[in-house]
Amino acid sequence: MRGVLFSLIVVSATAQSALDLKDLTTEALRNNREVLVAQKRYEAARQRPRQAGALPDPMFSGGYASNGNPLPGAGLGSNPTSNIGFSVTQSIPYPGKRGLRENVASKEADAFFEQYQLTQLNVVARLKQAFFRLQHSYAAHEVLDRNREVLRELLHVTEARYSVGKAAQQDIFKMQTQLSMIEAKVLQLEQEHESAEAEILSLLDREPGSALPRPGEPHVAGLSITLAELYSHAMNDAPMLRREQKMIERADLAVNLAHKEYHPDYAITGGYYNQGSMAPMYTFRVDINVPLWVSRKQRPALTEQVDNLSAARHNFEATGQTIHAQIRQDYTLARTSLDLMKLYRDTMLPQAKLAIESSLASYQTGAVDFLSVLTNYMAVVDFEMNYHEEMQKYHLALTRLEEMTGLALIH
Repeated sequence: MRGVLFSLIVVSATAQSALDLKDLTTEALRNNREVLVAQKRYEAARQRPRQAGALPDPMFSGGYASNGNPLPGAGLGSNPTSNIGFSVTQSIPYPGKRGLRENVASKEADAFFEQYQLTQLNVVARLKQAFFRLQHSYAAHEVLDRNREVLRELLHVTEARYSVGKAAQQDIFKMQTQLSMIEAKVLQLEQEHESAEAEILSLLDREPGSALPRPGEPHVAGLSITLAELYSHAMNDAPMLRREQKMIERADLAVNLAHKEYHPDYAITGGYYNQGSMAPMYTFRVDINVPLWVSRKQRPALTEQVDNLSAARHNFEATGQTIHAQIRQDYTLARTSLDLMKLYRDTMLPQAKLAIESSLASYQTGAVDFLSVLTNYMAVVDFEMNYHEEMQKYHLALTRLEEMTGLALIH
């Protein structure tokens, strides 16, 4: 029943316009929730630098001093200590602290931007991988459908030959076994098909179960870029590395800020006090905080930031090594898949088809047994399936390379 449903999906999908990868990518970047979350986090981070570099809010103080009784104005004009007035205090960090705090927040915002870029690449890579898995399920299902019908015809011929004593019963059992194996592969493809569709719908933020047309026909372009060029692009343009570089710059500024914390901040206060008939009183003072507990506060804070800087540098190196190894692995996989596809298409499949034609002719004359015919035919099926498997591996490797380097390798 599931095979019939899948066939109906194939037929109905061909009537619709083909699923276009570029349109899907545009839709995912516009609607995907992960991308939107990363975008809003970046936009929120952009608001922090100005806040970090701003002066502390000034403090307004109002009050009175009275003599004789606690009511406001008691003794005002007759006692020099009676007054009503206010003062304003502005705290001012040590010169350079505000600028460093703003720069630290700015580097954090830059890191959030790189994370936003990385999220976009990750979502697009996952979308493309699901697209190519869906594309493979259609292509592989067609191979199995076509060959399943041929095997059924062969089974009818074998049963007819067995009925007149020209074929062994074991030939029928072997044919039925191969048909069952194909049915098992079809069921596996249906599961892969549904899984790929579900992931595409999720990444597009569409309703679960929405219909998707069939992807366009598989297309393989050559891999013209070199491994050295991939390394160069990754080291210079990969958002993952750029994010780690921003974190190094942020940690370096934080170390400078920790050094500045050894210097005292200060506050300036000015006030006006009315003394009734007596001359008004004005006050001005400067308060300076004393970094007295250096060994328990400033020094551990500086050590913390130095360790953070060292960790950021190590993380950058580790990320670079991981990307370097993954690029080499996926580039080798892509090149190998290309070579295998060429081998299957130009050599192994033509040879296998010639072998099946020769064995069929010999089988009709009794020169070879049925097992040889079946083995040769299943070799053709396996080579066709392997060809599409390598095409899928090639495309999946390219999507991972795109995510790591930021290059557009699939057109």
